Amino acid sequence: MHAVIVDCAIYREGRRTKGPADFSDALDEARATGDAFLWIGLYEPTEKEFDHVSAEFGLHPLAVEDALNAHQRPKLEVYDDSLFVVLKPVVYEPESDAVTTDELMVFIGDSFVVTVRHGEGAPLAAVRRRLEAEPEVLKHGPTAVLYAISDAVVDHYIDVAAELQVDLEELETDVFAPAGGDARHSAVRIYTFKRQVLEFRRAAGPLTAPMARLASAGVPFVHEHSQPFFRDVSDHLIRANEQVEGLDRLLSDVLSAHLAQMGVRQNDDLRKISAWAAMVAVPTMVAGIYGMNFEHMPELGSVWAYPAVVLLMAGAVYGLFRLFKRRGWL
Repeated sequence: MHAVIVDCAIYREGRRTKGPADFSDALDEARATGDAFLWIGLYEPTEKEFDHVSAEFGLHPLAVEDALNAHQRPKLEVYDDSLFVVLKPVVYEPESDAVTTDELMVFIGDSFVVTVRHGEGAPLAAVRRRLEAEPEVLKHGPTAVLYAISDAVVDHYIDVAAELQVDLEELETDVFAPAGGDARHSAVRIYTFKRQVLEFRRAAGPLTAPMARLASAGVPFVHEHSQPFFRDVSDHLIRANEQVEGLDRLLSDVLSAHLAQMGVRQNDDLRKISAWAAMVAVPTMVAGIYGMNFEHMPELGSVWAYPAVVLLMAGAVYGLFRLFKRRGWL
């Protein structure tokens, strides 16, 4: 069990205090004093490991199932003994310019906070340190923890959106470069980028409703004066969603422009091929006529007939070349 427990501590009046090593005893102590709460962080627990925690804290079986499956949409669920929130942190990998999502579940209830983390992209150690450095915030209990986690996740959304904006500008430069580049490679990059933005939208979009609900009054287990803080998180989330939607629209425009650009290039190539084919067709036609085995053909017995015909073919080809060049086909 200790392998999945990242941290476990009792907080009284916003300050970390020493408590029993066993989280069951620590929870009893926090509830006995009435002015403290227990925060336990778990990392990818198995069903057997989480059974003891869920039984001790009285977590709802449906919420426990969601926390173990780790394939949930962001949501907020209210149960009799706890509040369950699912968050999907977004991770940006600069080496591969890829976006991935992890999952973070938060249970808050009577004098406790339980966080369950899946994936490496959402460490809570920094959030815990920040809260421990601000006892005036942490003294508001489990609500302060939920606010700090939500704020950290949403703020990172904005940072990732800014990184994606830079990548999109580089992609636009490559796609619309005068040299053109590899059209197939550009299309693959655009589609890959669009899938990453879609993954981002799946994480940030559904979180709007839970944050709006937390920003309103009457949510159980949430401090009655916390609405302004969750409204601030909700505003930041709306801004992040607007950035993601803007990226998605720009990607669609880039893809449409890229396809149109490919069509123009194909038309240019087709016109060049047609122009050269026309220039080759004229001498081929004349040579084909004079290559037929007829006895009576104009100027067949004249000395100047052969150079005249060659000159005629050369003149016709040159005339077509000037015509196509003037019209931009060559």
